[in-house]
Amino acid sequence: MNGTSERPTATAVAVPGRTRPAVTERNQCGVAGPPVRHTADYRAAFAAAPLPLAVVDSEGLVVCANDAFATLLGADHAELPGRVAADLVDLASDTRTWHAYLEVLRSRQAKLRCTRRLKHPDGHSLWTQITVSPLPGERQGPGTVLLAAADISARRDLQARLRHLQMHDPVTRLPNRALFFERLATALEAGAYDDTSTGRVGLCYLDLDGFKAVNDTLGHRVGDRLLAAVAERLTACADRAAYGRTSAPLVARLGGDEFALLVEDSTGTDQLAELADAALAALQEPFELSGQRLSLSASIGVVERRAAGTTTTGLMQAADTTLYWAKTDGKARWTLFDPERNAHRMTRQALASSLRPAVERGEFVLDYQPLVGMEDGGLHGVEALVRWDHPQFGLLTPNRFIGLAEEDGSIVQLGRWVLRTACLQARRWQVEHPERPPVFVSVNVAVRQVWDSDLVADVAEILAETGLAPQLLQLELTESAVMGSAGRPLQALQALSEMGVRIAIDDFGTGYSNLAYLSRLPVSVLKLDGSFVRGFQYEESYADGNTGGHGDGLANPADEVIVEAMVRLAHQLGLTVTAECVETAGQAERLRRIGCDTGQGWLYSRAVAADRISVLLGAGRLPATAA
Repeated sequence: MNGTSERPTATAVAVPGRTRPAVTERNQCGVAGPPVRHTADYRAAFAAAPLPLAVVDSEGLVVCANDAFATLLGADHAELPGRVAADLVDLASDTRTWHAYLEVLRSRQAKLRCTRRLKHPDGHSLWTQITVSPLPGERQGPGTVLLAAADISARRDLQARLRHLQMHDPVTRLPNRALFFERLATALEAGAYDDTSTGRVGLCYLDLDGFKAVNDTLGHRVGDRLLAAVAERLTACADRAAYGRTSAPLVARLGGDEFALLVEDSTGTDQLAELADAALAALQEPFELSGQRLSLSASIGVVERRAAGTTTTGLMQAADTTLYWAKTDGKARWTLFDPERNAHRMTRQALASSLRPAVERGEFVLDYQPLVGMEDGGLHGVEALVRWDHPQFGLLTPNRFIGLAEEDGSIVQLGRWVLRTACLQARRWQVEHPERPPVFVSVNVAVRQVWDSDLVADVAEILAETGLAPQLLQLELTESAVMGSAGRPLQALQALSEMGVRIAIDDFGTGYSNLAYLSRLPVSVLKLDGSFVRGFQYEESYADGNTGGHGDGLANPADEVIVEAMVRLAHQLGLTVTAECVETAGQAERLRRIGCDTGQGWLYSRAVAADRISVLLGAGRLPATAA
């Protein structure tokens, strides 16, 4: 025995395969140590360890620490014993870490590991990874723990640099798409706003107009320099917008020539409008690059709304839609998100997606509007007008879906159904009323039907199937479509005309009006656009001394001169003329005097169901109040 006051105690040391007593003693830190023969080695290892270490008692006070720990903190080694360990390494700065630390001290938790940013006395900051765990032999109750503090500043700096590279665009050095969406998601989180904030978020989604032409003509190097210059100007706009506010809008490049300006805690649409105006003005100033002067414009979609209830996907969809509106409205402008316009767009998408199945399900119906002889008032023909009896949106007129059908090609399938149904109905009327001359049926045809299908074969097949004579079928095409016909469309029109089918130009007077070309087309009928006929609404004559203009609610004499000239020309070319949108008896009388052959409009009848036409056919002559 060495005569010390502390007596060695016998403990069991686990050795593989056997157990033997070992002598221990208290080391210089006052805790149970290793066997006597190794005590000096452990003390030396603790003192010389490069990892900063400190022994902390159950009260949270430093018992002893090595030199590396003192160096890390910039403290005097001799002053560390007795200090509160939690204060030295900032363990009490957040509640969760503090309670976990206490649990380790009370031997209720095996280990604590956390990261702390410490302030060195010389002024610099350092990141440390703190590990607190019980010392061996102290597991049976509250006891001493070992605290290790590793300097991870270099690793953190490297991680920060790597994250910056990962989250920033190399061309413009702006935040990239990943960082933008990270910030946006954070801004929309419920905890991101409180009573002191507006609780709103705004976004300017920007796309450069015609940027592809720069890349294609000047090369990608110039294009990249232009993108970098755009980024600088947008950043300057954001910095100016931050004047007097807590933070500047986030400017990010989302890819290609798309940029975004995110306004967190926005004050309303006025703030976003000012930012969009500033961005447009900044980009309209010419760019000087590589000795070349480049002009540029941009289109911007602007969205501003409450953050509560808004999702990242929803906000970006609204911004993308609004940017599309800005592009289609003429570019070089900003457009604010409009819920009503968006609802119409969503309805349009819903209609487009269900068009083809709707034809197969038989959701379309035909109404018929009479074509009346101006001289005798008799029913000469009808125009077939398709309606969509949509299960969700009700009865839809052609202007709601024909354009969609032309875009996706379903107009071919729909047009074939309309043609067959109309011909079948015309033949049925002929059979039901053998006592009177048969009426012809007029069917609208889209140009895409001529290009994407064999219209001539379809017409021939349907006429043979229904038994309708070719001269009782009239096909209507718009003026721009017929006047621009060449190649296959013109050949189709000629073949149909030779078959005996009548070809009519719809809305005549609003398109090309190439009268010389008109004489070479296989056309039988001109349908005057309603805009001309509306000028005949009043019976007052300028010859009676009335010289008022349109603002006085009177007719424009130029309309009558134009219509009379077109009627005369049509008759000289062997064509008949139908006036659309006839609404008053006065209009009808003046058009009759000019020489129009047939009229169509609410004066005679609106578009009605087939059984109503049967009634009118039985009457022989349409009354002026048939509508």
